[in-house]
Amino acid sequence: MVDRVFTNCEVRPLSGDDPASAVAVTNGTVTAVGDPDKLSTAGAETVDCQGGILLPGFVDAHTHLDMVGRRAVEADLAGADGPDDCIGRLLAADDGEGWVLGFGYDESDWDGDLLQAATLDRVSTERPVVAAREDIHTVSVNHAALDALDLPDDSVRTEDGAPTGVLVEEAAEAVFDAIVPDYTQTREYLLAAQEVALSRGITAIHDMVRQSHAPRVYRDLDTEDALSLRVRLNYWVDHLDAIRELGLVTNHGSDRVRTGAIKTYIDGSLGAETARLRDPYADSDSVGEWRTDPEALRELVSAVDDAGLQFAAHAIGDAAIDALLSAVESVDAADERHRVEHAEVLTGDLVERLAASSLVVSAQPNFHRWAASGGLYDERLGERRSLTNRFRDLVDAGAQLAFGSDCMPLSPLYGVQQAVTAPEPGQRLTVDEALRAYTSEAAYAGFDEDRMGTVTPGAAADFAVLSASPWDVPADDISDIPVSLTVSDGDIVFEFGQ
Repeated sequence: MVDRVFTNCEVRPLSGDDPASAVAVTNGTVTAVGDPDKLSTAGAETVDCQGGILLPGFVDAHTHLDMVGRRAVEADLAGADGPDDCIGRLLAADDGEGWVLGFGYDESDWDGDLLQAATLDRVSTERPVVAAREDIHTVSVNHAALDALDLPDDSVRTEDGAPTGVLVEEAAEAVFDAIVPDYTQTREYLLAAQEVALSRGITAIHDMVRQSHAPRVYRDLDTEDALSLRVRLNYWVDHLDAIRELGLVTNHGSDRVRTGAIKTYIDGSLGAETARLRDPYADSDSVGEWRTDPEALRELVSAVDDAGLQFAAHAIGDAAIDALLSAVESVDAADERHRVEHAEVLTGDLVERLAASSLVVSAQPNFHRWAASGGLYDERLGERRSLTNRFRDLVDAGAQLAFGSDCMPLSPLYGVQQAVTAPEPGQRLTVDEALRAYTSEAAYAGFDEDRMGTVTPGAAADFAVLSASPWDVPADDISDIPVSLTVSDGDIVFEFGQ
């Protein structure tokens, strides 16, 4: 017997099926899609979608939900228009105790330099102040933080021999190690972030976790029936031995919380000039860094694959992507759906190899914000800017493409807009292609294509109802479409204005 029927909507299943106007749900599962007059819905509760567009719930294939929560609770520096704005936000969030924390600034938004220690001293000269750049590969700190931290010298930027307060890679990680939230703080962050995610139509996430209480918090929330999201935990590589000892394998877990991949960094970021390139950066002689060198990478891929675990590798530069492909090609990995995270700089040969491989390309259309003429990619790569975020080429070549936000920002509709309005016209996707990358293709990246990512009988009743059609509004306005309802297991978990 049908429990609930969603009507007065345009259902876009994103499965290749035709649009419909109603969805019937029983026990959290879609049982029928079609015309409401033809569905057997006697006694069912009716949900009026007010003429909205009903889509599968969005699946964010790469995010850091605790970071989203930190922005919601601490100082949110995303969108700041300069150092003064950052300082104002940090001061406003300062409770007068402990470290002053801010997350998400991007100096390319104001065509300026990274935040320096002297600037952050304006917040406090006595207590440590931290401002994490959006890519979390770079962190800016004040002098009190420099004094409080034991930092690796080679990752601390200096000027005339003195530290500037700009920390990259290992030094940035040392900062995050120093500010790891405890269980109670992590729970606060994740609950706040869940509300943000649900308000954006997200019903499932692939969360990248490291040295975090997040796995325990998620499982506790699941036990308490307080978790509305479906969560795949992609554990950092330093968890590998413990996971093997526990006998965990990919897809182990409950309906809400499952083991995903083992993740590592191969290189850094373009913003920090630590992404590993085949040729030097346009604005320096550097070719970036190996966070995991090719030989160690091959050994790691083999070990993870042998353990029955999915492998996810952060690889941004073309040299890093090349190394990952070579490592994956050396093992029989067709069934494991190993993943390359980001894959920003792609030469033609890499596009072809990715399409021929079993790798899932887990990419971030949000990064197109750096791709315009005169932007960050132009500064770092020069003419090679055209090699970035080649989504059209990947789709046309037959690669498996999934989208995630990397919480820059946590907004699938922003990502869809970026994908269909890419600065390089030849790399633009259609609205259908972009939405599938954020639904069914992202579900595939997590072995979930049979239970989510489409509105079809047998799938979980996870929906996002939009107040306007992304096919009908101007492409530049897609990110402004409000999410009217978010539905998980047939239950409304977010309602606009409520």
